[in-house]
Amino acid sequence: MRKSPFDEMHGQRGEIRAAYREFGNWLHSTSVERLSERHRQADLLFRRLGITFTVYGDTDGTERLIPFDIIPRILDASEWRKVGGGVTQRVRALNAFLHDVYHDQEILKAGVVPADLVLNNAAYRPEMKGLDLPRRIYTHVAGIDVVRVDAEDFFVLEDNTRTPSGVSYMLENRQTMMRLFPELFARNRVAPVDHYPDLLLRTLRSMAPAGIDDPAVVLLTPGHFNSAYFEHCFLAQEMGIELAEGQDLFVDDGTVFMRTTEGPKRVDVIYRRIDDDFLDPKTFRPDSMLGVPGLMSVYRAGRVALANAVGAGVADDKAVYPYVPDMIRFYLSEEPILKNVPTWVLRKPDDLSYVLDHLPELVVKEVHGSGGYGMLIGPTSTGAELDAYRARILACPENFIAQPTLALSTCPAFVDAGVVPRHVDLRPYVLSGEETVVVPGALTRVALREGSLVVNSSQGGGTKDTWVLEE
Repeated sequence: MRKSPFDEMHGQRGEIRAAYREFGNWLHSTSVERLSERHRQADLLFRRLGITFTVYGDTDGTERLIPFDIIPRILDASEWRKVGGGVTQRVRALNAFLHDVYHDQEILKAGVVPADLVLNNAAYRPEMKGLDLPRRIYTHVAGIDVVRVDAEDFFVLEDNTRTPSGVSYMLENRQTMMRLFPELFARNRVAPVDHYPDLLLRTLRSMAPAGIDDPAVVLLTPGHFNSAYFEHCFLAQEMGIELAEGQDLFVDDGTVFMRTTEGPKRVDVIYRRIDDDFLDPKTFRPDSMLGVPGLMSVYRAGRVALANAVGAGVADDKAVYPYVPDMIRFYLSEEPILKNVPTWVLRKPDDLSYVLDHLPELVVKEVHGSGGYGMLIGPTSTGAELDAYRARILACPENFIAQPTLALSTCPAFVDAGVVPRHVDLRPYVLSGEETVVVPGALTRVALREGSLVVNSSQGGGTKDTWVLEE
């Protein structure tokens, strides 16, 4: 790992890298005043469209405008081949793992993945054992978080196989850039991403129960208080399908129906954006008001499809993450295209001892944490924060993993101080249906605060358009 961050736009001698050359010429000839004006226009567009996210527990108001950076992140075709091929390979293995652990459990019997790590995992759903899903696919929509540390190496930081969010920002970021900077798209061969909703709908329809030729698809949302509600509305509209809440659906005679003004309409595929626990109060949490009573009985009978599948979360648990390269070798007989970040698993005594001795140097994460919450960034933590986190680790070591503090690559970003380097990550979206595909683009998240490595929007990060240049 490098200690100094890799600059994606500039080489070591300050020269502009090939992927950024055309854009760099434009940027150097564009005034700060014009960039500021375009930045204000972008904010206005986002406000008009209602592109917000919810911050739970925020006393200043839960709805926030997601910060948008007008400087694109650019990858050339060869870089994208590695990223796209790597995340596609990874999702194929994760789907094979999910099918296996709910069926023959060969990877557990072989000792490749510790059995207790899976079978005692809160995300493992015994209700799914023995259930055969169409095409053996469990995670139909996956978001794989990728970071870069040098010119050659991309690393997978995290897998998201439950209900990954953010793809609406990828699409809206592109639309905004095309409105504000049409001349840039005339000068650069940028691969399109606007066909993602069509690919998503095709993926969902391909999972329909047997014998259904024209499946009815709905998007199930928890409602407008959810942090990703804008995305739910956006995707339903783009796919031309109904947006439904739990109260809009019901089960009758072994079938799921949606209430409409024209009477009940059968539902065949549900793109659910509700966590497992809240899907069906008859099976999971009885106090849930968000789900559909009896849904699991229809699901188990094969008369409705759910994307993503119940129980898919066991594949993206941070305690399982270190074993994904071995899954690729076990199921695909291939070497991983993308590496994992080196990871210490604190349930292992030797790893625990090392981490406790080097806590100020490391990033420590809760295995069930998300959104940048519940983590320790050792180099930026105070002595008191380190001591408090050490006590948490000692109380329950199996709840934590640790990783080195990566020097995430930087891209230029436009902030109040002008155009400056800021750390970024990348989330490509992988769709699994008749085939496993990834659009040539992704959500780039950017840490807008100087020196920050945390890119999550809930923690002060923003987003930017991601360009993949065609050959």
